[in-house]
Amino acid sequence: MTWRATILTLFPDMFPGPLGLSLAGRALREERWAIEALDIRSFATDRHRTVDDTPFGGGAGMVMRPDVLDVACEAATSRNPGAPLVYLTPRGRRLDQALVRELAAGPGVTVLCGRYEGVDQRVIEARGMLEVSAGDFVLSGGEPAALLMLDACIRLLPGVMGGAASAEEESHGAEGLLEYPHYTRPAEWQGRKVPEVLLSGHHAEVARWRRAEAEAATRTRRPDLWDQHLLRARAEPNPRASAETKQAKAGRLDGHPAAA
Repeated sequence: MTWRATILTLFPDMFPGPLGLSLAGRALREERWAIEALDIRSFATDRHRTVDDTPFGGGAGMVMRPDVLDVACEAATSRNPGAPLVYLTPRGRRLDQALVRELAAGPGVTVLCGRYEGVDQRVIEARGMLEVSAGDFVLSGGEPAALLMLDACIRLLPGVMGGAASAEEESHGAEGLLEYPHYTRPAEWQGRKVPEVLLSGHHAEVARWRRAEAEAATRTRRPDLWDQHLLRARAEPNPRASAETKQAKAGRLDGHPAAA
């Protein structure tokens, strides 16, 4: 079954946008996933296609109407049955890799992109929306956040990336660590040399170095992620550590040092 994204937005021309390029674009052409953007204004009933109104209680800005949004949500969810209805808002749960994996494993996602001051709370509650935040910052609307979330999901779909190991080893992978630093040719650039271990051809040593660098970066740059990593490590076995132990016992996996 093709993973499907249905987007409710006032700016349908923003989609697929960058998702039509690179890996996501190729996967879209290969029908590994599909996208449909619905214009919220098309569900308004007045001649001006009004989708917002002034907030009760006063205040600046406008609020998106629950009656218009409810009809739009009904149309969107009927096109994408079984998919969660996500509303992107700074008030929501922080988007993280665990949620991305959960969404990517399902049939797809229906996304409501808010504008103005936000969405009437009643339709959020009535539709049981999953409120998600892309981060602690404010955007002009939900569309950029939707593109970000969809990109994170699409790259996890079967056949999208070149290898499963790439998705597993990157930042915020299975163990929640930041990624280790990367190097390529030339081996020396502006007086800066590539760490010798990466030129050694000793795969077990390279794995240990990368692990140590990932842990150090996470501990110093994201202590919140480091604390979560320690809690997970105490609570469950570490399959990667087991794999690294086996690799270390094997020693040098081949006799050829990496090319400089």
